[in-house]
Amino acid sequence: MPVVIPADSVGLVTPQTIHVDTPLTLECKRVLPAYDLVYETYGELNDAADNAVLICHALSGHHHAAGYHAMTDTKPGWWDECIGPGKAIDTRRFFVVALNNLGGCHGTTGPASINPETGQNWGPDFPLVTVKDWVQVQARLADYLGIKQWAAVVGGSLGGMQALQWSVDYPERLRHAVVIACAPKLSAQNIAFNEVARQSILTDPDFHGGRFYQHDTYPRRGLILARMVGHITYLSDEAMKQKFGRDLRSGQFMYGFDVEFQVESYLRHQGETFSRNFDANTYLLMTKVLDYFDPAREYEHDLAKTLARAQCKFLVVSFTTDWRFSPARSREIVDALIHEGKDVSYADIDAPQGHDSFLLSIPRYVDVFSSYMKRIPVGGHCAS
Repeated sequence: MPVVIPADSVGLVTPQTIHVDTPLTLECKRVLPAYDLVYETYGELNDAADNAVLICHALSGHHHAAGYHAMTDTKPGWWDECIGPGKAIDTRRFFVVALNNLGGCHGTTGPASINPETGQNWGPDFPLVTVKDWVQVQARLADYLGIKQWAAVVGGSLGGMQALQWSVDYPERLRHAVVIACAPKLSAQNIAFNEVARQSILTDPDFHGGRFYQHDTYPRRGLILARMVGHITYLSDEAMKQKFGRDLRSGQFMYGFDVEFQVESYLRHQGETFSRNFDANTYLLMTKVLDYFDPAREYEHDLAKTLARAQCKFLVVSFTTDWRFSPARSREIVDALIHEGKDVSYADIDAPQGHDSFLLSIPRYVDVFSSYMKRIPVGGHCAS
């Protein structure tokens, strides 16, 4: 917890909630009659309303992207490294909006919320949503906030997919898209990892078909395993080697099945912590959002034809050791944009940390990110 709020922090922030009564027709053809949406804002919207930046979160993210909710918080928001005064997304220039996407478990309507028709948690009855659905909800939030056009839509991993979808579905409503550690669609290998994670939850005896709320149980073991699988894919081999190697907790073999290697301890800790803070049904839903993402599906499976709709400028960033969404996947996006004559900047950052690099303060990455954001004019001016 901070003794003093750092000078480059957005400080203490309070989440806001809007209730939307306008029915939402989803890609799955179901209609959500109403929903709550939780979001946070940092900085101030200028008179021209042209300095708004949308932050799109990844699989386990949420609306709390920067700052602190209270002085007792043990850590700041999940992207505090990049959002704040003087940081890559400089809140002295930009009005930053971060939300918890539909289906989430941090206040926005999702599986853990109460279904007004039954008076019980939605659970498995909550409709499956897609990136396209999320972007529709985000566009409604922009309308509510009086934002006709985003200066930039920014995201890493699944967040980058939302930025891509914005450029296709609402091309006139953003001037820049920042797409980090992303892919134009999941590979079979990525879908396979998601399925292993899902099965670990679905086969947990405490899951009860997703109705564990009514049984006063929780599929803790399944969620722990799912998160452990995920974490293996977020780190590179080099990152694991540097962080853990083959170090033993006790310095010697114990000849048993309890935790012996430091990497085992790390994975179990990550899983345990995550299982206390995330809803199992939401995790299942989020993995399907990833699996379904394929904007080119509506355009004859032609990515170039898909991105031909875009009117914004792009920054695409990949990381050399990211094997979840490798640099080759980012280059697919870049090549399609170049094919269509779009304005795109691309950086492949040499970093050993793997997929999670987009969350970290890696100097070269931060320099590229900051330089690009400074060139975005707001109020008629770029940053000096």
